[in-house]
Amino acid sequence: MAQAAQAVVDRVTSYQESAPEGTVEKELRDGLTEAGVDLPDADVRRLADAIENLDEGDGQVTVAEVLG
Repeated sequence: MAQAAQAVVDRVTSYQESAPEGTVEKELRDGLTEAGVDLPDADVRRLADAIENLDEGDGQVTVAEVLG
């Protein structure tokens, strides 16, 4: 599950800079559902916030770091 969630986060992160507001969370939810990963709403929001707040050059968002 962690690898599938990380793959979705990586995919959404790759296009988040040009995405309209609100798109990141929707795409994250859609991708997690497609991957068969069920996370609580609060965790999805935390991941979406981390992706949206990522500055260029900061590296990547990792599921393990965000969700502990």
